[in-house]
Amino acid sequence: MSPEFMGVLAQEHLTETAESIVKHQQPNGMILWFENSHADTWNHTEAAMALSATGFTHNAEKAYEWLKNAQNQDGTWYHYYLKNSIEDSKVDTNCCAYVATGILHHFLITADRSFLEEMWPVVRSALDFVVGSQTTSGHIPWALHSDGTPWSYSLLTGSSSIFHSLRSGLSIAQTLGIDCPQWELSALRIADLIAHHEDQFEPKYRWAMDWYYPVLSGAIHGEKAVTRLNEGSSKFLLADQGVKCVSDQPWVTAAETCECALAYLATGDEHRARQLFAATEAMRDKDGAYFTGLVYPEHITFPDGERSTYTSAAIILTADALDNKSEASRLLIGDNIPTLR
Repeated sequence: MSPEFMGVLAQEHLTETAESIVKHQQPNGMILWFENSHADTWNHTEAAMALSATGFTHNAEKAYEWLKNAQNQDGTWYHYYLKNSIEDSKVDTNCCAYVATGILHHFLITADRSFLEEMWPVVRSALDFVVGSQTTSGHIPWALHSDGTPWSYSLLTGSSSIFHSLRSGLSIAQTLGIDCPQWELSALRIADLIAHHEDQFEPKYRWAMDWYYPVLSGAIHGEKAVTRLNEGSSKFLLADQGVKCVSDQPWVTAAETCECALAYLATGDEHRARQLFAATEAMRDKDGAYFTGLVYPEHITFPDGERSTYTSAAIILTADALDNKSEASRLLIGDNIPTLR
């Protein structure tokens, strides 16, 4: 039985995919979505994690150095960056928080405490900003306008990711012997909203991420997580082709398929996780890069010809989780971070 069918890529295939990410890394370390596109800190961090996981340690550290240098004094980053300028100056709270997950991931792989100590101020100021944006209701606005005015609503997927990032930050703090009780309280408040007050988030019921991300992040767990995945499977799974990005369109995306596979893996359903991951092979290009998505039954790429670094990164990180060979391989489903329940 081939590694691809089992859902775990051969090492040479992983290396090719990592190299397709490196091609879009700029001299300053920033990783673009694709050529002549933009970068954001969430997808940039995802790509950096994939590079760490495949042994491209130097490139990963360049990526984290860019995050350190680009961070604003208040702990934020802008929403979108071009090669030599800012494309969108609003602030996405989830994108700011996610750097904590990336920095912990790199430390778990390298065991380089000096890296962790150097990046601690980056993590601290980013998460302090995110937690400082939390409202009295417990919600964290998904973004702030350029003038600092917060958006009027929060997002279920983004809040789920922030919950995971805060746990990653707590793990870093514990490793360094630092107490951050405000992060733990913030994470618990977010988890309560996700588990018990989902109707308070901006409705995004068409989007697959709002289905599986609360499970992937660990905000919803146990039997409730299993039930959630079972109830949404007929809506978002397209036979054996993967996960539809939105429920009413036959567009299957590799990144969402990988993330959904991780959600199933988090519930212990490794068989379904491997089945989903195997479906992404159809989106692999000849050089190891991955197309963002395919439209069925036409089997055409959508967006047309687009091959994105964040998609390739999701492939690598999911393959790593299925292999489960390193300390960081299952960080995205809650290993090596505190359980807050």
